[in-house]
Formats: sequence, structure tokens, C-alpha cells
Amino acid sequence: MSDTNQGLELRSTITEAGTLVLNLEDVTIDAPAADEVVVRVEATPINPSDLGLLLGPADLSTMQSGGSADRPELTMDLHKGTMNMVKGRVGESMAVGNEGAGTVIAAGSDVSDMMGKTVGMLGGAMYTTVRKLKARDCIILPDGASVADGASMFVNPLTSLGFTEQMKMDGFKALVHTAAASNLGQMLNKICIKDGIPLVNIVRSDAQVKLLKDIGATYVIDSSKDDFMEKLTDAIAETEAFLGFDAVGGGKLAGKILHAMEAAAQRNMTEYSRYGSSQFKQVYIYGALDTGPIDLGRGPGLTWSVSGWLLTNFLGKAGMEKALEMRARVKDELKTTFASSYTETISLTDVLKPDVVKAYQNKSTGEKYLIDPTK
Repeated sequence: MSDTNQGLELRSTITEAGTLVLNLEDVTIDAPAADEVVVRVEATPINPSDLGLLLGPADLSTMQSGGSADRPELTMDLHKGTMNMVKGRVGESMAVGNEGAGTVIAAGSDVSDMMGKTVGMLGGAMYTTVRKLKARDCIILPDGASVADGASMFVNPLTSLGFTEQMKMDGFKALVHTAAASNLGQMLNKICIKDGIPLVNIVRSDAQVKLLKDIGATYVIDSSKDDFMEKLTDAIAETEAFLGFDAVGGGKLAGKILHAMEAAAQRNMTEYSRYGSSQFKQVYIYGALDTGPIDLGRGPGLTWSVSGWLLTNFLGKAGMEKALEMRARVKDELKTTFASSYTETISLTDVLKPDVVKAYQNKSTGEKYLIDPTK
């Protein structure tokens, strides 16, 4: 390549007037340093974790289209009272997209062997046609793997593996997981089945129960049923799953999990305690499918904790050796345990179409959008 490369990048900006603007901006990519590569981005997913930056607290009912066919612009108002949540990014044009995959079109002198290779990559700003980054943030895809296979090889795979590693670090031996029929949830089931880890899945429909049962899940509890708490308590008592990972966030579900854990733990108590059981119970909240307040209720005893869980923080605590071990497993099992499927492949300009925005913002189970910036 020449000393520079031109690209087109999707940006999200919040204005002082309280609006969110999505547009496409020209970017210039300089030649890579010795330890860097330049990648033509050919596939990048829209994950729930991308939506917080992409759309923020915007009110989708106020969307207005502008710009031109090849340079569309989308503007929407923020929900009332949310400006304080995002005041730190007001006026800043922010690049979006956590992960992606593509072909190396330029490589620094120390990593020249990567030239022409197809890689998966992590590092932000992936909703673009061309991306420069450190070679260490890329993984060369195995033979037979497509860019679609590699596009989602970081966020969901490393998160699901991170749950089982966190379990070991915290001294637990089984897990509870919500929104369990998701792409990530299916990966977690495959990991747990392969590694012999008991997993209690919480879903919300008969179809999702069937989906997980069909891939070999043992414990799948439907939260929409009248006997939900009874079945959840039984499953926790049987598996000793006193650690939970909650993708929902808001509402009462995290509290219900703690109550079920406490009820399961009390089955082994030989005498009454007004403080509840001595069994420690932990729920990590890692998602915000429900953006409302978290309602824990009262009654799960006094030996419990609820806290946030973020992949980057976990990897920092786990250390480089563990992170590399996890990445190696993802690469080895990319087309099996960590396989992803997509509802639709769209272009960068499609991302700014109101009907498409509404579709990917729904975060429906089983639906996942892939962006192909070359379209």
C-alpha cells in the first residue's frame, strides 16, 4: 500500500442540544509501525455491548434521516433526563464496533508474515472500511474459517469462557445464567457440557427451552411459567449453583436468583438462623437488556453480593497467560463451540437506516446482525 490509506468510518456523536447523530466520516490511515497491521474490514458484528456507544440513551421514536444515499446521517433526541449520563462524550465524534475480521493489506517490518492473512481482531472502531492496530490484537484465522466466522471470535467467546474461569477463581462449581438462549448462552452451554460444569439456564419461552435442550443442556428453566421459582430452586439445590451471571440487569430477576439460591441453601441447614444460610451467593450483572432499576427485594439472607462484570476487567485480573490460553481455545474451537450465526448481513450505510436500527436495537434472542463494510 501507499504511505496512507483512505477509509470510511461510522461515528456516533452526542451534541450539546441533546441529540445523537450517526454519520460516516472519511479517515486517513497512515502506514503501519513495525508491530502494526492495516486490515481491510470485511465483517464486524453488532453486539449488545456495541449499542451503548452506538445509540446511547437515544429515543428511537424521534429518528430523522438526512444526508445523501452514500453518506446518510441519522439524528435522534436523547430520552428526557439522560443527558447527565453521557455528558463526558458531548461533542466527541466516537468510533464504534468492538470486534471484526478482515484481510491484512499492510504489515509492519516485525510482522510482515501477516501480510495477506485473514484475521479476527479486537480493539474498537471496527465499523469502518480500514483499521490499523497492533498485530497482537489480531488472531490469524484457521484454515477453512471465513471472515464471518472470525468476526465474533472475541466478545462472546471470551465472555463465556470468562464466566467459567471466574467461577473457578471464586471457588464455585456451577453456574446460573440468564438470557441463556442467546448466542453467548449457547456458547456457554457448549463449554459447560464439554468441561463437565453444571449450568442452570434461565430463558423465557418454550422455543428457547427446546433450543438449549437440543444442544444438550440439562437444566433449562422458563421464567414465564408459574412454577419458575420452584424449578429454579430445585435446579440450584441439585447443582449447587450459587454463582450467577445476569444479562438482563434491570428488574427483579437478579433478586429472584438470589432468593432461589438462599432457599436452596436453607435445605441443608440443621437449625434456624435469623441471618439466613452461611452459603455465600454471588450474582454478576454483565448486561442491560432491561435498563430499569435493579430490584433485589428482601429475604436472601445476609451472605450475598451483587456486582458488575466486565470482560476487560476480568482479563486484567486473570493475567496475560490465562488470556492467551483462552484465545487459543477460541481459535481451536472456532467452528464448533464458538460458532456464530447471523440473521442478516448489512452495509455501513444500512446501519443508519431507521428500520434497520429498530431491528438490531431489539436485541432479540437468535437475531444477530453482521456488517460488511465492503458492501
